Amino acid sequence: MSNLTIAENYQYVNNYWDEAHAASLAGDEVALLLYRSNMLGSDLRITNYGGGNTSVKTYEKDPITGEQVPVMWIKGSGGDIGTLTRKGLAGLYHNRLLALKDRYRGLEFEDEMVGLFGYCLFDLESAAPSIDTPLHAFVPHIHVDHLHPDALIAIAASKDGEAIAREIWGDKVEWVPWQRPGFDLGLKIGDCFTRNPDVEVIILGGHGLFTWGATAEESYFNSLNAIEKASAYLNAHYGKDRPIFGGAKIESEAPEVRKNKAAELAPYLRGYCSQFRSMVGHFSDDERVLEFINSNDLTKLARLGTSCPDHFLRTKIRPLVLDDMRADLGKEELREYLSAKFEAYRADYASYYDRSRHSNSPGMRDPNPVVILYPGVGMFTFAKDKQTARVAAEFYTNAINVMKGAEAVSEYVALPEQEAFDIEYWLLEEAKLMRMPKPKSLSGKVAYVTGGTGGIGRAIAEELMQQGAVAVLADRNLLEETQAEVGKAYGKDNVRSVGVDVTQADAVAESLKQAVLAYGGVDIIINCAGISISKPLEETTIQDWDRLQDILVKGQFLVSQQAVEIQRKQGTGGDIVNIASKNALFAGPNNVGYGTAKAAQLHMSRLLAAELGKDKIRVNTVNPDAVLRNSKIWEGEWAEGRAKAYGVSVEELPALYAKRTILNEEILPEDIASAVRVLVDGSLKKSTGNVLNVDGGFAPSFVR
Repeated sequence: MSNLTIAENYQYVNNYWDEAHAASLAGDEVALLLYRSNMLGSDLRITNYGGGNTSVKTYEKDPITGEQVPVMWIKGSGGDIGTLTRKGLAGLYHNRLLALKDRYRGLEFEDEMVGLFGYCLFDLESAAPSIDTPLHAFVPHIHVDHLHPDALIAIAASKDGEAIAREIWGDKVEWVPWQRPGFDLGLKIGDCFTRNPDVEVIILGGHGLFTWGATAEESYFNSLNAIEKASAYLNAHYGKDRPIFGGAKIESEAPEVRKNKAAELAPYLRGYCSQFRSMVGHFSDDERVLEFINSNDLTKLARLGTSCPDHFLRTKIRPLVLDDMRADLGKEELREYLSAKFEAYRADYASYYDRSRHSNSPGMRDPNPVVILYPGVGMFTFAKDKQTARVAAEFYTNAINVMKGAEAVSEYVALPEQEAFDIEYWLLEEAKLMRMPKPKSLSGKVAYVTGGTGGIGRAIAEELMQQGAVAVLADRNLLEETQAEVGKAYGKDNVRSVGVDVTQADAVAESLKQAVLAYGGVDIIINCAGISISKPLEETTIQDWDRLQDILVKGQFLVSQQAVEIQRKQGTGGDIVNIASKNALFAGPNNVGYGTAKAAQLHMSRLLAAELGKDKIRVNTVNPDAVLRNSKIWEGEWAEGRAKAYGVSVEELPALYAKRTILNEEILPEDIASAVRVLVDGSLKKSTGNVLNVDGGFAPSFVR
């Protein structure tokens, strides 16, 4: 193993290398590539989600000639090294990639080279080769890492970056000035080895780092060592010549005040950002963010924009800064302020597009901000889904780290505006966007479901998530286990569980606040929390009556009242669906307390539909009947009470309820979920005040 240096302790990066595990992969260089990649990608200081690229060159048996041929395995387009698997790799004949040099016609023909990568495929089940493929092909080493560490980009995005790099690495570093990734950049990287055979590190101006090794382990530690060395250099300069970011201009609010202000503001921001499609939000008050947004240099640096292409592809070239918002604004004044800020941002973005566009540029995309900075409070990001919004926040935090480092050792230099545009509106990037599947019917929507960990509530949440929504499961128990189970099935970004007692206004407010902090607002409110008590009049106690009225009626009222306030702030309409019962319409025996409460729920739905139409908030009701399977209300006394009322055993109830329906069908939680989905997915977007019975057909509860 040549030139391998492993520090005893790393201060600025994490060393995850496990000798025993690596030894178990010996002889399988592709497996070692994946292992190395996953270790590098697990530390956000080393590279961001989806950023960077890794590769290995091996010899494989050619399926046609049977000869051993050189093959390069590299992360495919759109992949993430932290979660990379074999399916995410592209395997290409290395000699064919090198031969493309003879086909290359110059910078103006870069894009046509990408189309030729397909003719170089060795593994026909490969992921699509990325634009970084030639950057690795011309590196004369077996294992290669191309990473975007904040510390290296800080140097790469410094006015004196090249001089600083030589101060750190001497003649062991090569500097390649900024240019867009492509075949020509690959040739320039290859030239570094011809010019300097002893080179150990290559820095791409404004972009990132290249390191390599004869083995996966050597490449891994060469990467760690380069990042550690750059980080130590930056750390020695923080605050040395001037305060970080010019010093603090304001102080942060207290943590709970920050959360409250963020929850108050987020729905307004989400509404403005959802001008063209519904967006999901993310909030961060990370100390690194607060240091930047509270600083004297905020306005200057935020305006310059980001440097690394991976940053602004996910964050837009610059954020919206709320640096002049007064704390005492009333609701209408706040709307006027935000409306003016967003209009100015959109106009600025349109001007950027008009200044930079080419004759064949794609049309202007959504001109609304992705990143919004609120000094003293934190950072909001909005995107098509939660993961994208969260990753955008991570990327802008990386950009903050870059600006901090660059300003500490030199002067931060953003990517030139035209270069930024050419990346953002790259025809290859546009083609990738055009290949993306169409959004699902509830993409970008936030659903809040009370009773969310119960059988019906959970089924509703999962149905809505299948259609692209994110879900907040509000309930009193089974919170962590349900979130873990649903998160495993639908992605942990897409579900949150929150505790709530729907009879307590403060508890409802807190649960909705958590929903807003998680996702930026709420669109779909499902009132599904409930209990069931089946007793004849003489056995119904005041406590029974009050519990039914509090949970079913008061709970629906409190949740609807407070959720509507959030929906009105968003200004994008919304849905409320109340899960009542056929007992709201049917007068059955031994059911005075429950039936009365359900009837109140149903009529409240009608009243709210009449009142909220002006806000484009639809209010509808689903009336289930006898959902026995996985339903909490059928546990214990309720089932016994209904069995007693009908003169059968508890075990006979499912068959009894099925037989009395017109369709002779048992009603399942999934049936209720399907009814809710139809009411909120746009299929019935001009319907409100309606009742949808899901009872298998029960004539006495027909609405008309």
